[in-house]
Amino acid sequence: MITYDRLFIGGSWVEPSEQELLDIASPHDRSVVARAAQAQPADMDRAVAAARKSFDEGEWRLTPPAERIAALRRFNALREENAEKIAHLISLENGSAGWFTRAGQPGLTRQANAYLKAAEEFSWEEELLPSDPASPVRSVVRREAIGVVAAVIPWNSPFSSATSKIIPALVAGNSVVLKVSPENSLSMGFLAELLERVGLPEGVISVLPADRETSQYLISHPDVDKIAFTGSTGAGRRIAAIAGQQLKRVSLELGGKSAAIILPDADIEKAVAGVKFASLLNNGESCIAQTRILAPRGRYEEVVEGLKMLVDSLKVGDPSDPGTFIGPMIRPDQQARVREYIRIGIQEGARLVTGGPQVPEGLEQGNYVTPTVFADVDNSMRVAREEIFGPVLVVIPYDDEDEAVRIANDSEYGLSGGVWSVDEEHALAVARRIRTGTLTINGASVAFDGPFGGFKASGIGREYGAVGLGTYTEYKTITI
Repeated sequence: MITYDRLFIGGSWVEPSEQELLDIASPHDRSVVARAAQAQPADMDRAVAAARKSFDEGEWRLTPPAERIAALRRFNALREENAEKIAHLISLENGSAGWFTRAGQPGLTRQANAYLKAAEEFSWEEELLPSDPASPVRSVVRREAIGVVAAVIPWNSPFSSATSKIIPALVAGNSVVLKVSPENSLSMGFLAELLERVGLPEGVISVLPADRETSQYLISHPDVDKIAFTGSTGAGRRIAAIAGQQLKRVSLELGGKSAAIILPDADIEKAVAGVKFASLLNNGESCIAQTRILAPRGRYEEVVEGLKMLVDSLKVGDPSDPGTFIGPMIRPDQQARVREYIRIGIQEGARLVTGGPQVPEGLEQGNYVTPTVFADVDNSMRVAREEIFGPVLVVIPYDDEDEAVRIANDSEYGLSGGVWSVDEEHALAVARRIRTGTLTINGASVAFDGPFGGFKASGIGREYGAVGLGTYTEYKTITI
């Protein structure tokens, strides 16, 4: 039994204001695997006060960027050394299959290295030559830290969400209060241990698991200067309203209902194999999952049959089993939600190709759902429009390329997407027409040097690389 009975506030482990510990249940069999303290508003007050003091006194924000970069490189090295433990903890608390949590560790390294490389090359201060030679002044433009950052992340991919925020925020010189989901008290408790070993100045970083009400208290706190949020679009709208009212800086990485367009000339076997990872990663609990499969009518049944064979071949079960591809949903309510969407798809008249609302046989003790494929789906159906956040795929037919682009764009979301074709240049031309923040061609992996984020209801702002680093800075112009 793992126990975290204290909270990590300002770089130190302290007694929580509420002594009662939360039971952390295994998604696999619902047994209690850990207990952890949860932050209350009083604990958030302490964390924000520590962050405010550390920022206003300036030790960290006035540290040369090269020294801040070196500190975050130490953190990244510690994380790499403990990659196997991190993967285990996430699988234990989230139900994410072991293949996914282990495969994600090199991605965390690439993510961090992209930020740190960008920081080394960043224009922290530059002098601008006047556009008018007769101008009597010259301008010095600085990029400075914003202040106290409230970073609020979801449960589905905790380490990736956490590091995508704390690394650029800290490198830029901000102080950070990281609010994590109660379900992630294990992996995020270990994240706090790693940060403690880095030796940042007092007050610069806090890591606090807390419920939604306490999260809202944090983002509404008058001493918070910026909110960095990853989560649902509904929650993002509420946070944007609070940020607008208080004029806080805000960045939002929100939901998605992304389309994978299989063009008529695509290698169907390769496309279906790619969908396995693009659409069903992390048990389908992923905002970037490409869960709308757009297939040409002339090859429609070929795609549908290929997806049926793929999904039927995937092992569902214990996330610690090396053969498991899809594990359980994180909580019973998420399991019930996904199963209800499957029922909705059937009621809407979609053709159930494989799967269904039943719990997989022999896995009734956990939060399991049966991976499901629907065919004959119209893009107006709820299963095609709403983010399900589970292993449910819908296959939508199209007649020509223009219709495929129209269907892909006919969504309130715009986070991710993919195009499949033997002609990469043609696929690139199609990708340019899709209104979404990130696309992949023929299953390419997501890069970390370019910006990541969403169009439309999928968010505001960008993460990763130099663009993501810049969102944690303010411009200052000094004229001389």
